[in-house]
Amino acid sequence: MSAATSCLVANDWICAEYVRSRAQELTDATVQHVWITVVSVLIGLAVAFPLALLVRARPRWAGPVLGLTTVLYTIPSLAMFSLLLPLFGLSAALVVTGLVLYSLTILVRNILAGLAAVPEETREAARGMGYGRGRLLWEVELPLALPAVMAGVRMATVSTIALTTVGALVDYGGLGTLITGGLKSYFKAQVLTASVLCVLLAVAADLLLLGAQRLLTPWTRTTRTRTRAGAGRAG
Repeated sequence: MSAATSCLVANDWICAEYVRSRAQELTDATVQHVWITVVSVLIGLAVAFPLALLVRARPRWAGPVLGLTTVLYTIPSLAMFSLLLPLFGLSAALVVTGLVLYSLTILVRNILAGLAAVPEETREAARGMGYGRGRLLWEVELPLALPAVMAGVRMATVSTIALTTVGALVDYGGLGTLITGGLKSYFKAQVLTASVLCVLLAVAADLLLLGAQRLLTPWTRTTRTRTRAGAGRAG
């Protein structure tokens, strides 16, 4: 018996042979995990954005909308999937819908916070230049709200990566399916490898989104540089 395969027989936590022999299985699980996460966050944004605009335009809707999204976030994942099961059956749509509902409380609040942080004098200046409501939103308010919006997207993405593992309950959990299967059979290398990949996926997604945020908001770096320079001169 070779040293490479002996770790499988010994059921070690760290086993290079498991990674080599199950590379395709690990790749497929990771791709499914990424796909479910990306689709869920994008749909969550598509739903959260009009909800945030509704709340801003009609403040009386703030209580119901924010209250509902908060209640949805507090529902345990097992209960959430069970409630959605009659509508979607055992499918990827079941998992994606649950994850979208969980993401709304983060996304709606951050979009609202970003729009609220836009200085009123900036809005007034844009209106004075002839900007209509739509143009004001897309060309002035949203760019200035982008740091808060992207922060919400980052939080929602990392949270969704973690929650996707629960999709293993219906066999659409990406890496979570491997973790659950490994726990049932006490296959140590499978549990540890899938768990590490899930953590790396969350870290990589957060770093990629942080990089995208910096590329999309270069003025924030300029502001921070000026602030540090001013603090240095004052010191």
